[in-house]
Amino acid sequence: MGKNQMDLHRRSRMLYRRSARPGSLRDPPSSLDLGNLHQQHLENIARLQNTRRAARLQRIGTERPDQDILALRPPAFWLRHQAVPLETLGHTALILMADPTGLPALKQELAGHFHDLVPIPTPAAEIEATLLQVFRQKMTQAASNSVPPALSCRTFDYQAARAPAFAIAALFVLFSLLVPQVVIAFLTFGALLTLVLFTSLRITGLLAARRANPPKIEPQNATPMISMLVPLYREAEIGRHLLRRLCRLTYPRARMEVLLVLEESDEVTRNAVKCADLPDWFRVVEVPGDGSLTTKLRAMNYALNFCHGEIIGIWDAEDAPEPDQLEIAAQAFSHAPPEVACFQGVLDFYNPTRNLISRCFTLEYAGWFRVLLQGIARLGLVVPLGGTTLFIRRDALEGLGAWDAHNVTEDADLGVRLARAGYRTEMLPTTTYEEANSRITPWIKQRSRWLKGFMMTYLVHMRAPTQLLRDIGWWRFLGVQAFFLGTLGQFLLAPVLWSFWLVALGLPHPLEGALPPGALHVTAGALVVFEVLNFCIWISGARASGRPLFAFCAPLMPLYFALGCFAAYKALWEVFAAPFFWDKTAHGDHGGTAEE
Repeated sequence: MGKNQMDLHRRSRMLYRRSARPGSLRDPPSSLDLGNLHQQHLENIARLQNTRRAARLQRIGTERPDQDILALRPPAFWLRHQAVPLETLGHTALILMADPTGLPALKQELAGHFHDLVPIPTPAAEIEATLLQVFRQKMTQAASNSVPPALSCRTFDYQAARAPAFAIAALFVLFSLLVPQVVIAFLTFGALLTLVLFTSLRITGLLAARRANPPKIEPQNATPMISMLVPLYREAEIGRHLLRRLCRLTYPRARMEVLLVLEESDEVTRNAVKCADLPDWFRVVEVPGDGSLTTKLRAMNYALNFCHGEIIGIWDAEDAPEPDQLEIAAQAFSHAPPEVACFQGVLDFYNPTRNLISRCFTLEYAGWFRVLLQGIARLGLVVPLGGTTLFIRRDALEGLGAWDAHNVTEDADLGVRLARAGYRTEMLPTTTYEEANSRITPWIKQRSRWLKGFMMTYLVHMRAPTQLLRDIGWWRFLGVQAFFLGTLGQFLLAPVLWSFWLVALGLPHPLEGALPPGALHVTAGALVVFEVLNFCIWISGARASGRPLFAFCAPLMPLYFALGCFAAYKALWEVFAAPFFWDKTAHGDHGGTAEE
């Protein structure tokens, strides 16, 4: 053994002695044989974990991590392996490790850089504290800018876009005063085009869903490590129910972890979490503020560094997942081919009878998650994800740059980026129950955030439409147009479409005489077909959710969606005024825990 290796082993023995309470370990070996030293370390791991070690950690204040070795891998690598490199001598490195049994895996990862690693057992909390001290700023900055600029809406210069937007608005007003019929005809054409796109998507989705057989996932003993992210922000009301709901999960505790992700400056949630008696499979990740951005996506990007699972999932603060949900997700991934990178579960509500708005909200979600999304996924189209109860392979998520921290509707954006990377998303036969918005103002705020995110997502991915077409192909490309243009057009141009109910009711229309003969009746007929199609979807959704009587709310849905018109114009304004503002939805208003 060379002199450098002898010096390194002598230093490792010194740190090894200082890491334990006197008398808790046998005296270190006098032999400098590397194999014997490793064997002794492994033999004493169990004893080290059960020792109080009052005098430990002296080295953390005096030993500095090796920055050159740390730079070889991203922060998530060192946090996942719970390791801190101290120094090197030749091709051998001295490593602080929380669990030296993971040394073979670490050696394999660093095989191209070192011939050997010498582990020093160290408590995990101290390793994490050391790594955070080194990587805190880097991780905070990366959480806001993890997605490549070409696929992120952070590069949207909304201030520069204001002048053209106001100019277009001024021209619209001017032409409306000078040639109102031309403007109305133009809007009618746009409304009809988006109506056709959206109707086509809904028809194909409905037909595909009716042909689809319920997925059957055979039970297996697959128990991959699953990390569930639960972002919390000012959630004092809902927090006291969260533990009770998640503790009903039946997945093996040793193969799962729940990360409660909260902002460092959020005293409300921090105090609520401090009062909770968290199980050992829970952990709290506090996200440092960067002074400019506070979004759910930025927080999840930061927390992703701390996840140990090969599958990453998301629940919201108010969610109540079915107890066997993680088993179903694990089994689905075990059967899925590698290109299926994501599974989306079904969302439903535990307060559907709160009032009329909650009933309509429940019916809307039943039609979307239990009918249309099932068909869209079966057709292989881009699946707009639901933001919660989605499960994704960690390697795929990290390869995409995780979430766009500036996009306030991250689910739709992530669905498009998964498709662009060649991945597929499928539906998962499991349900998570959450709280339905039951008040008008919060409903409009929530819907405006979703629609603003749709606008931003569409603008980002249509920057280079030919590239998008090459990435996803014609079929998915048409699906993207139908979903985004159809959704946005139906809300923004809703007043134009409403006017054709005059024709359906036999009343005169402002465009009568300005359009070709029969055009008004064709448009009115298309509107009637669209509404009949919606009724079929809502009725099917009500039956699929086990609430068939909710179908009686279907005639009221047009009035319910009228609120979306206000939300759409609020969203359009915010695109140019505050595109990255996260209009948070308040939870805890349903009047009870509703544990069903």
